[in-house]
Amino acid sequence: MAQPYAKPWLSVAHQLKQLVDRGMVVTDSPKALECLERIGYYRLSGYWFAFRERSEMCSVWDPGTVGKPKQVKTGRIPLEPFKAGASFQNAVDLYVFDKRLRLLAMDALERIEIALRVDISHTLGEMDRFAYLKPEFFHASFAYELDQKSGLTKHHDWLNKHANLISRSKEEFMRHTKDKYGLPVAIWVACEVWDFGTMSTLYGGMKESDQDRIAQSYGIANGRTFATWLRSLNYLRNVCAHHSRLWNRNIVDQPKLPPVTEVPSLANFHGVAHRLARPFLLLCMAQHLMQRINPSSTWGARLKALLLNDFPQLDHLGLNLLSMGVDPDWETRAW
Repeated sequence: MAQPYAKPWLSVAHQLKQLVDRGMVVTDSPKALECLERIGYYRLSGYWFAFRERSEMCSVWDPGTVGKPKQVKTGRIPLEPFKAGASFQNAVDLYVFDKRLRLLAMDALERIEIALRVDISHTLGEMDRFAYLKPEFFHASFAYELDQKSGLTKHHDWLNKHANLISRSKEEFMRHTKDKYGLPVAIWVACEVWDFGTMSTLYGGMKESDQDRIAQSYGIANGRTFATWLRSLNYLRNVCAHHSRLWNRNIVDQPKLPPVTEVPSLANFHGVAHRLARPFLLLCMAQHLMQRINPSSTWGARLKALLLNDFPQLDHLGLNLLSMGVDPDWETRAW
């Protein structure tokens, strides 16, 4: 059972005092107070969380409600005091780096999303201009299997979300199309209102042969593997769009990796749990796709420069790019 929330409201000055009392170095109090006012204690706490001392190795137990307590995990529990030398400026520098990383990721994700909208709408549109409405163009688990709770198929659910996007669109091209031709809207027009999640879900519902056809244009033979890439990149997009911490985030929806022969740049991620669960893998995937979409793009070089030049010096806290999941050869690869 959840416990009542008991933490009190604190003034910004009291917030800063609490940090100092816990061992954080603050060399410019007025600037620190301004950051707390403009960015917020809670958002910045996601960056200084890694600065906190850790307990000795211990087991965490779930007391449960029936029978014996269950061991949940073993690890080091974060404590309130900060590691020696941890400063408020360290947290701000890490926050600024993370912001630049998110903006750069969004730059690639925009290009990837637009390219895949075209791929999907062109592939389905060749069969029928309204193919997205018709279950026969999708695989059975997407188009015909009913969810036991909702009584709807995944296709029904997708169509509801798609209809809302069409209805809410304020774009001039959509108003013109609906006024002149009515509904439904041809897929090559409708795709322009899809977000990354809508697009990746529809791709996941396509027949395997059609998935393969698109995936192979990106150097990946198996369309089901590529579907996991799109789901993971959608997760990345949502993290960035909501301004959430990215640099050392644990990736929940991990992608499947194609054979090393297909994507050699991901060779060092195979079988390494830490790297598979960190955002650098998703950034490397984005770079692979960007090289296919626009081989002359400088996005990869900009990513490399950001990591090398802008990641703050945090060695005194035991933090570096390894926390992002970088692999040993990352600097030497072609970016």
